[in-house]
Amino acid sequence: MKKSILLTKPIAVFVATFGITVVFILLSPPNRSSPKPDSMARSFILWLHGLGDSGPANEPIKTLFTSPEFKRTTWSFPSAPFNPVTCNNGPTMTSWFDIYEIPVTADSPKDENGILKAVQNVHAMIDKELAAGTNPSNIFVCGFSQGGALTLASVLLYPRTLGGGAIFSGWVPFNYSIIEHITPEAKKTPIFWSHGIADRTVLFEAGQAGPPFLEKLGISCEFKAYPGLAHSINNEELHHLESWIKTRLRSSS
Repeated sequence: MKKSILLTKPIAVFVATFGITVVFILLSPPNRSSPKPDSMARSFILWLHGLGDSGPANEPIKTLFTSPEFKRTTWSFPSAPFNPVTCNNGPTMTSWFDIYEIPVTADSPKDENGILKAVQNVHAMIDKELAAGTNPSNIFVCGFSQGGALTLASVLLYPRTLGGGAIFSGWVPFNYSIIEHITPEAKKTPIFWSHGIADRTVLFEAGQAGPPFLEKLGISCEFKAYPGLAHSINNEELHHLESWIKTRLRSSS
């Protein structure tokens, strides 16, 4: 019984810390950048939440992106299906795939079958946006924690080059056996990775193992470490994400 209590505690961290993030976003001052001509093409940002969270709870994130470049951006905040989760003694909760242990380390066991099934659903969302006329270079997949791990898998296994993938407090959710499924086009998708050094839910070592993994595949990755940051997202990270995406958006021309 005691073990069950210890295992459920990290799950609360996933949700509670993100609630704090949303409050910070709502209190942050608006960006007063100057207007830009209506030359920006349609863009799409897909945000994947963490374990036990929901898509709607993360929607305040988009209020931070006030630059004119995002006037034609469509946001999507899907919710994961309800699944049993091993690391929390198996109760059903929103989860993209199974997690076997918390804290997550660089060597934690991986639910590769589950991640591949979740990737198919993400790819269907991307395909739908492409069918709506969005340039793949203007499609960005972002995610926190479990959603960050799914983000990495989704952009690496998508057969085309996307605008980018942004991982916050995530980890590599598969082994090197996945390499043969990564196309040359997918390797051109830029990756941004952000992780708090004080993270005790997904250990910093798990995030730090990401860039070397990607480098062996010939994939570029910008990695930023945040001293003192636990398992959450702060405004500095999201402001950096806004700038990172903004510099990669393509105009309608």
